[in-house]
Amino acid sequence: MQHAKINITLPSGETVPAQAPLIISASRATDIPAFYADWLVKRLEQGYTAWRNPFNNKESYVSFTQSRLIVFWTKNPKPLIPLLDRIEAVIPNFYFQFTLNDYENDGLELNVPPLSERIDTFIQLSKRIGKEKVIWRFDPLILTDKIGVNELLRKVENVGNRIFPYTERLVFSFADIEIYRKVKSNLQRNQINYRDFDEPLMREFAQGLAQLNQKWNLQLFTCSEPIALESYGISHNSCIDPQLIARLFSHDRALMDFIGVAPTGNIFQQMNDNPATITIDFARLKDKGQRSSCGCILSKDIGAYDTCPHNCVYCYANSRFIKIPQNLL
Repeated sequence: MQHAKINITLPSGETVPAQAPLIISASRATDIPAFYADWLVKRLEQGYTAWRNPFNNKESYVSFTQSRLIVFWTKNPKPLIPLLDRIEAVIPNFYFQFTLNDYENDGLELNVPPLSERIDTFIQLSKRIGKEKVIWRFDPLILTDKIGVNELLRKVENVGNRIFPYTERLVFSFADIEIYRKVKSNLQRNQINYRDFDEPLMREFAQGLAQLNQKWNLQLFTCSEPIALESYGISHNSCIDPQLIARLFSHDRALMDFIGVAPTGNIFQQMNDNPATITIDFARLKDKGQRSSCGCILSKDIGAYDTCPHNCVYCYANSRFIKIPQNLL
């Protein structure tokens, strides 16, 4: 499966080819809601954006004329919330992957707002768009010489106790530090004495999380993790998820055609009562640009590496320290 192609006309009058994706990812590569909200709205209203391939440095264009859904990835959507009406006027559907970790005293997330402020923002966003559209991510889970499994569970509990009425699912992943050289280097440079998870530690965490979830009753998922944790009530996640899309946006015919769902009656009720009644061809839809264990379907990411001033030391998308510019636009 590939994105559609169309021609667009630039302000210079030049006509150029552009991808015309149905689903936009904004963004795995940088925090667009936190730092580039105004830029995003301007580009949406202009109808297209330029995008540079991080692997070959070639520039291409992305048109929004056929886009029906944005999946936002963020640690701080507060700057974006006042702009949601303008976004909705261009692309009518969206949901948020909101990473809300409790690492503010651990030197891991250097420039995120205080935890209490981020929790308030989470609640504000949930009340604005609905809890089903705000997915809580505690991601990644990191072990250090100061953070063991019990401390991690305490941190997750600290956040979860305050936000569980405002979301429906929790997604997490175990940090894979050894496979990302620049992440390992960043942690060492910041004197973070990390250690990797092994399977017993993963299962110990999963068991503790399942116990915490007895009072939250959230849907629990892992992100891009091959380990099977279903015995703890934890499933494999699709962050850009066709089943969630079918449940939330069944009114959008273009999205339903894209994921191959032909609803009869109330599809929202179908998805809640018995998700198995909705058959989706994941193999056809899978985003082949992601890891083999990733469950996401095809989308177009419009972010750029080395542009996120959060400067989280575990981040794979920054290879250097990013200064917060005076004017991000």
